[in-house]
Amino acid sequence: MMKVLFWSSRLETLPSCPTILSQWAARRPKLAVPCIKTSTFRGYSTQSKQQSLEYPSSSTSNHNDLASFLEYTKRTNLDRESTIYQGTHYEYTVSNAFTALGMALQRIGGVSDNGIDLLGTWNLPSSRTPIKVLIQCKALALSPIRPATVRELEGAFVGAPKGWRDGNVLGLLVSQKSATKGVREALGRSRWPMGYVLCEKDGKVRQMLWNRKAEDVGMAGMGVGTKYVGGAQGSKEVVLTWKDEAVDFGS
Repeated sequence: MMKVLFWSSRLETLPSCPTILSQWAARRPKLAVPCIKTSTFRGYSTQSKQQSLEYPSSSTSNHNDLASFLEYTKRTNLDRESTIYQGTHYEYTVSNAFTALGMALQRIGGVSDNGIDLLGTWNLPSSRTPIKVLIQCKALALSPIRPATVRELEGAFVGAPKGWRDGNVLGLLVSQKSATKGVREALGRSRWPMGYVLCEKDGKVRQMLWNRKAEDVGMAGMGVGTKYVGGAQGSKEVVLTWKDEAVDFGS
């Protein structure tokens, strides 16, 4: 059975898998309180670990981050309703959001990307070396992600660039919808280290979970809680924890 490590601000999704959630809550009682005070944040530097990897060439030379992409779309009058605009914008938005959680990512999305949109590493206090990550972004999914999409992510491991083919790789599926029971079960059955993230269009990360295999590549001991981020009443965002203390990646 998959070890689910998350606390979703979308509370309506929680009862969909009561057995898993009750087991998780029993093992991680301190995370049962969703709001974490900033005074409990544990400082952690993403500069403490370095890793040399050869990244594939970018699919375009016109932009390499969200700011340059927005400048490019303004210059070329790219239709904001087009799939190219929405997909690329979401990929850069996810990259920015995950950078705040300790990742270092590059966008590689293109014709021969084997379904991989972002590649990089994740520096976490639970791992002595950076965890390599490959990410698929489902920007245009209008309905909840289906379990079949998890199998697509499994295929990305096989077609990953050379530096991401060893055992120390975590695959993440990202969309703007909460993970369904079917997706959680598919992750739990997978032999690959994998996880799921709900990242909204504005870059707020609302849900994060991973399977037991992910613990083998460095996720063991990590947990997920939430913090209030202001704005709408009750607005919350995911925060990663290590030994039950929130990790501050900005220090």
